[in-house]
Amino acid sequence: MAAAQNCMVTNDWICGEYLRSRSQELTDATVQHIWITVVSVLIGLAVAFPLALLARRGPRLAGPVLGLTTVLYTVPSLAMFSLLLPLFGLSAALVVTGLVLYSLTILVRNVLAGLEAVPQEAKEAAKGMGYGPARLLWEVELPLAMPALMAGVRIATVSTIALTTVGSIIGRGGLGNLIADALPSFFKAQVLAASVLCVLLAVVADLLLLGLQRLLTPWTRIRTTDTTDMGGAADAGATAKAV
Repeated sequence: MAAAQNCMVTNDWICGEYLRSRSQELTDATVQHIWITVVSVLIGLAVAFPLALLARRGPRLAGPVLGLTTVLYTVPSLAMFSLLLPLFGLSAALVVTGLVLYSLTILVRNVLAGLEAVPQEAKEAAKGMGYGPARLLWEVELPLAMPALMAGVRIATVSTIALTTVGSIIGRGGLGNLIADALPSFFKAQVLAASVLCVLLAVVADLLLLGLQRLLTPWTRIRTTDTTDMGGAADAGATAKAV
């Protein structure tokens, strides 16, 4: 027990006593990190979808929309937060708004790419069956664009988990708060624990979204299975021929 306690005194990287004594602090920071990430990505998707619909109306609109979202992504985080500070003050809304703006360049491009990749034959067939523009979008185009859309959501989510730590400059950075607090004294156990939790959040979020993508696009699994079966049959046939 004394050795476990000494790991905090000796400032070890791996310290079980730190995890035990600061478990509530780690939990609170993780919950805040998840909350900020989820809200930012959901709002970003809600904003990106109509922007993508606007951009696909033609090159004259696509250029400004994609250009604006790209420019927003290039703005340094400190500068972004400084520009938003007069509007939101030192609040979580400041961090969320900044993260939403950063996510747009990824989400808008992926939503647009997914919609543009929908086969023209599928759209013409739906129109021939009497589908109007709204029904065509929600029942034909959006499901077929789902793989590209979900790929964008996965990238945006992992990126947002990393960028959320920057919110520590105003005390709204989730696990980034713990990293920022530990750096002046270089508290190794706290830096490592918060960093590892950030990585784990990104991995778990990506796996969950991948599972959701597979659930929403069952036809892609069928296609993959069929391809695997055909490949297996071909290999079996080649083996039989060789024998």
